Amino acid sequence: MHHPPPRCGPLLPGLAEPQRRVLANGNQVVSLSIAEAPLVCIDFWCRAGSAFETSAESGLAHFLEHMVFKGSRSLGAGEFDRRIEALGGSSNAATGFDDVHYHVLIPPQAAAEALALLLDLVLEPRLDGDDFAMERQVVLEELAQSEDQPEELALQKLLALACPNHPYGLPILGSRDALLHHDPGAMASFHRRLYGGGRCVLALTGAVADGSLMDHACQGPLAAMAAAVDPGPRPGLVTVSGEERLALPRLEAARLLMAWNQPAAGDLRGVMGADLATTLLAEGRRSRLVARLREELQLVESVDLDLHPMESGSLALLEAVCDPVELPEVRAAIGEVWQEVMAEPVGSAEWDRIRRLVANSYRFGMEAAGSVAGLLGTGHLWGRHGSLDEPLRTLAEWSAEELRDQALAALDPDRAFVLEAVPA
Repeated sequence: MHHPPPRCGPLLPGLAEPQRRVLANGNQVVSLSIAEAPLVCIDFWCRAGSAFETSAESGLAHFLEHMVFKGSRSLGAGEFDRRIEALGGSSNAATGFDDVHYHVLIPPQAAAEALALLLDLVLEPRLDGDDFAMERQVVLEELAQSEDQPEELALQKLLALACPNHPYGLPILGSRDALLHHDPGAMASFHRRLYGGGRCVLALTGAVADGSLMDHACQGPLAAMAAAVDPGPRPGLVTVSGEERLALPRLEAARLLMAWNQPAAGDLRGVMGADLATTLLAEGRRSRLVARLREELQLVESVDLDLHPMESGSLALLEAVCDPVELPEVRAAIGEVWQEVMAEPVGSAEWDRIRRLVANSYRFGMEAAGSVAGLLGTGHLWGRHGSLDEPLRTLAEWSAEELRDQALAALDPDRAFVLEAVPA
């Protein structure tokens, strides 16, 4: 039986369509005014994540993100942060597998100045040798802290085993040996290769109704960037199934970790189906896995199943925390729950619940200028120019039967790579 979509008002009330301009060099500027927003979010995105590194460049994408904040040709180390704070704003950055972004939240009257500062910082990093050596130690310490967390080690091991021969199986922080051998020249080459025309998007959201900031952005250094050389297509993600056991010192409880290959971020319909499936299985106390493993059988401290959309292929990652002796029973219970889901139709009440949870999660993300800028930035960066309503419209196209036959079928435990992490 096909359950009709629940009745609702406008999918995203109060949000207009974004304005988009493509510059002569291929870069894009996207702007969306948000009514009553008190601040402006300036979010610079670039296709320069760790997946674009060569083996010799391991960790350079993240290391460069650090070095950007050490100053530009006209800004000294720390000067950017001091000036942004003096203007009443804040800034941050993040490096992922696919892309890197730098963003500023700023009062509207200071937005033009903040934009100029941000573009100068990101597009003209100084990469001073002394600063490079000092920041390398910061990055190495960050790597050491990650390696000192048994939970992080278990997750990285799972990715390496499930995603062999793919950049998603490698740590974004890089390898210690590679980090020790990097130099400013190699980093400058990486920056020139990837931070170029056709690989960048500037997203402007919040109090930008008059369009002046967009005009300013389109006439500045973003438009003057030389076009980048297209590095060509990257390999699609293909995960493998299998199982491994890993003993880790200082791990307080056992962890059952499972990884499944899911549709790539560009497959919106597939991603929405995967979101529905993971929500049905492990979102809230009434979800199938939480209800069975934690509430009914009391086998686990927690069980989570999260979807991580990525451009070459997404991942669904399950983590169940339990006593080591309970691992076999936990694995068996997960298999039983999946078999039940595949054997019985999803009831209308459960179907409405999971669709409401997925839809509301997306709507709530539209309430903050920073979240909207992130969606616009990453979407346009990867060629997704659809309406902000499109995920919700795509969500409404799914039926319970299709969910079972497609998205839930893809979460077959036999298709997963399973890692049992236990205390040493």
